[in-house]
Amino acid sequence: MGILKNEYKSFLDDIEKNIKNKEDLEYVKGRFASFLDIVLDQMDYIMEYKKEEIAKLEDTQNKLTSQIGQMQQVIDNIEKDIYTEDGFDFEIVCPYCNYEFIIDVDENRTEIECPECQNIIELDWSGDIDGESEENNGCSGECHGCHGCEEDKDEDDDM
Repeated sequence: MGILKNEYKSFLDDIEKNIKNKEDLEYVKGRFASFLDIVLDQMDYIMEYKKEEIAKLEDTQNKLTSQIGQMQQVIDNIEKDIYTEDGFDFEIVCPYCNYEFIIDVDENRTEIECPECQNIIELDWSGDIDGESEENNGCSGECHGCHGCEEDKDEDDDM
């Protein structure tokens, strides 16, 4: 606005030098002041409108940033569910104490100790959901607390 004030003062000085008739000079000054008031009012209106528009844009941007943050959390959770840094996790439920824990998949590992009850749990990576294969009815006879499946067969034979 400093430039505008300087130009206004320069304009008034110029017309005072060039218009000798006092009546004409006062008329031109009055008309120019009226015109300048309208221009300045319009500039104020435009500035206020632009401030409101900028505030709306900032509000929208904040909402979008929040939504993007929420979406990123969902994506991160999906990524954690799909991928893991150390390979795949496998959930184990101890058959002795029902304690649930997670281990990394290692098909070379055949048994694991329950962190809760310290019993040894046999791991079967064959993918047989029922836990029974046709050959040995799901028992290898090597479980820590087991005496093999022969014990089960004897019970079946007694019936």
